[in-house]
Amino acid sequence: MEVTVYLAGQIHDDWRDQVEKLAKEKGLPLTFVAPQTNHERSDNIGEEVLGKQPGKLYKDDAASDINNFRTQLLMQKSDAVIALFGEQYKQWNTAMDASTAIAMNKPTIIVRPASLIHPLKELSNKANVTVETVEQALDVLAYVFE
Repeated sequence: MEVTVYLAGQIHDDWRDQVEKLAKEKGLPLTFVAPQTNHERSDNIGEEVLGKQPGKLYKDDAASDINNFRTQLLMQKSDAVIALFGEQYKQWNTAMDASTAIAMNKPTIIVRPASLIHPLKELSNKANVTVETVEQALDVLAYVFE
């Protein structure tokens, strides 16, 4: 059985590469999909598809439409979602993706450090599992195959 996992979270470091590497090391039959991780491409996709927009608001709105379309399509085709919340970056997109996954009834694992227990308590309560590391998230997925 192959499982597709949507990796929601910030796009500013290589945490997704770490997840994929750990999954390979554990021999897990997982396929990963994610939001667009090229920040410039994500920001500019609206104008690349629709043409120059009359201002920043319209540029962001056009890009958001296409990015949300991509996220919805990939998340719907996923079997599970891992949503990573870190210390360094604002987490609005991660919160939106985690909330969307939960609303879609996707099995959801939230990864968050202990420092974010309080601000994420409601979201963690709605997720299936909340852990502190990506290693723990993969251990949860590994348990599915036992």
